[in-house]
Amino acid sequence: MQRRDFAVVLATTVPAALAATPALAHGRPGGGQPAGQLPHRMLQALAGELEDRDTAAELVPHLYDVGFEWEPETAPLGRLDFLVAYGFGNRPAVGGGDPTKVLPEPGPVNEELADTVARIRRRRRIPVYAQWEIARFLKDKHQMKDVTSIEPVIEPDGTITYLSTDGVAAQVAEARRHLPGGIGTAGVIGFRDHVKRCVQTTRDRGITAYAPRGFDMPDTYDPQSGQPWTRRRDLYLVHDMAAQWQVLRQKMITAAYPNG
Repeated sequence: MQRRDFAVVLATTVPAALAATPALAHGRPGGGQPAGQLPHRMLQALAGELEDRDTAAELVPHLYDVGFEWEPETAPLGRLDFLVAYGFGNRPAVGGGDPTKVLPEPGPVNEELADTVARIRRRRRIPVYAQWEIARFLKDKHQMKDVTSIEPVIEPDGTITYLSTDGVAAQVAEARRHLPGGIGTAGVIGFRDHVKRCVQTTRDRGITAYAPRGFDMPDTYDPQSGQPWTRRRDLYLVHDMAAQWQVLRQKMITAAYPNG
């Protein structure tokens, strides 16, 4: 099968599969295997393109998960011991200056994320670990207590190193590792298109993690964001899928060749 034909198969089968199968259109909050016609049609198309059904069968679950499944696994709020809130974008500093040494403005998306944390905390008062852009709003706007701000790393010369999603998760894991009751279960708050990866990344750091069930996440992009990939949905989804593939690549290599 030619690449153009493979693309035509996806373009023609995806809308039909989504329309026929709500689980594919709205995700699988409880986790589990992909449902509906789409994975099967993807397998048929890719097996023909590769002329290798076994390899296609290995790849299709990953293609489906990365490209067609954007809902995180969720859990009831009562199961969660603490919240972790991951930032999304920011805005350039109002006064300008060297961006490597001047903190940007948190921006409206992180304010919405802080509002989401506050809404959840009104239902269950548990500790919060929040990336600094969100923590600023939690403390200044919501006067929230029991908030640990995950700050960027500032070198002796003033250079700022911003933490990645994984860097934030690592900081949270370290902060809770030695608690008497153990790390506990995290409720993950993140931007709508980012939160699935946030849950996955939190788990990769050894923390049991879910998105809080029944709470919508912010989903409005900021065209003035200082991070170009967070200004538009099409750009961000490519960015997020690339990040997912990079992590998956390393996991697969390690699993296949644990001794290098």
